[in-house]
Amino acid sequence: MAQQNLADVLGLWHRALVSSVRHDAPDLTTRQMAILLSVYTTSPPHTVRGLAAELGVAKPVITRALDSLSVHGYLKRKRDEKDRRSVLVQRTVKGAVYLSEFRDSVVRAGEPQRPQADHTAQTPAQAL
Repeated sequence: MAQQNLADVLGLWHRALVSSVRHDAPDLTTRQMAILLSVYTTSPPHTVRGLAAELGVAKPVITRALDSLSVHGYLKRKRDEKDRRSVLVQRTVKGAVYLSEFRDSVVRAGEPQRPQADHTAQTPAQAL
């Protein structure tokens, strides 16, 4: 049963990723997506220091990922006026739209699939 659940989850994830690759949106690294999801799924404020602690990585790792996410317009940074040493990470409309579209592709990937003509496909566990 656990093997089938693993195959189902990996199949869902694969279909969602394939769908996202086929769109014109930029390809994000796993780290960039984790940061984006952290900022959009948890309550603000978000700081570079806090994101680094949450993900268990160094602050420069977060800074590099934020550089790319900022270029795409998915997040923006602002110096904290109360503590000038701290950098706040803020949501943007473009980032919200990107994640909304990604969510929709995950939902579509979870919808029942039409039967395939080729029944020789293997689950990830069978392929090992």
